[in-house]
Amino acid sequence: MKIFLKTEDEIELMREANQLVGKTLGELAKHIKPGVTTLQLDQVADEFIRDNGAIPTFKGFPNPYGGPFPASICTSVNEAVVHGVPNATTVLKDGDIISIDCGTLLNGFCGDSCYTFCVGEVSPEVKELLRVTKESLYKGIEQAVAGRHLGDISSAVQDYCEAHGYGVVRELTGHGIGREMHEDPQVPNYGRRGNGVMLKANMCIAIEPMITMGKRDIYLDANDLWTVRTRDGKPAAHFEHTLVVRKGKAEILSSFEEVERIEGKLY
Repeated sequence: MKIFLKTEDEIELMREANQLVGKTLGELAKHIKPGVTTLQLDQVADEFIRDNGAIPTFKGFPNPYGGPFPASICTSVNEAVVHGVPNATTVLKDGDIISIDCGTLLNGFCGDSCYTFCVGEVSPEVKELLRVTKESLYKGIEQAVAGRHLGDISSAVQDYCEAHGYGVVRELTGHGIGREMHEDPQVPNYGRRGNGVMLKANMCIAIEPMITMGKRDIYLDANDLWTVRTRDGKPAAHFEHTLVVRKGKAEILSSFEEVERIEGKLY
C-alpha cells in the first residue's frame, strides 16, 4: 500500500477539480425530471465538464469484466447501487431516485463526488433512506481526523445506517484520491473502531456510503457488466465527498451547495 500525502498546493488543485464536480452536479439538478433519459443527463455533464477545461475521468475507465466505461457519469436508478451506464432507453419517471456519480480531471488532479436525487414526488420511506445515507456520510467525515483510524470512519457509517435498519454494502468502498481517481487506501463503509490504517494530515480520501433499503446483497448486471444492483430489488442510495484529513477537523473539498441551492435541501 502506498499512500500519497498531498502538499497544500496540490490540495488547492484538488479543490478546484472537486468544486467543478459540485458545479456539474448542480447543472444536472436543473435537468432531473420525469421524461428525461440518463443519456441526456450524460450529455449535459460531458459538455459542462469539457467547457470548464476538464476531462470526465469516468469515460474510458477500464473494466476487468468487459469494455471500458462508455459515459462521463454513472447514473444509478432505484435498485442500482453504483456504476449505472447512461443510455437512451432508461427514462426517469415520477417517484424514481437516481444516484449520479461524477469525476473530473483538472490540472492533473481528480475530483469525485456523488449525490442521490429525487425525481418528482418520492415516497417518504425512500426519502428517509436518502436522509440517513447522506447523514452517515457526514458521520464518517467527522472521524476523518489525523491520529484516528480508517475503521473509525467505517464504523461510524455502518453503525448509523444499521441502527436505522438499512443494509451496508460490503463489496464496494471509498478510496484515496489525487493524481489518480483511485489511490490507496480503500475506505470501507463497515468496520471496527481503532482498526485499519492510521489517518495522517493531508491524506485525501473519498468517503462514499452505499446503503440499501433492504438486504445488503448485490449483483453485477450481466447486460452491461457495469451496473451493480441490489439482489432483492429494493432501492439504494449513494452519497460521496472528497476530503482532506486534517489535525482538528476534516476539510471537505467537494460540495453539494449548488445542488441544494437548485433543488432545495430536501434531506
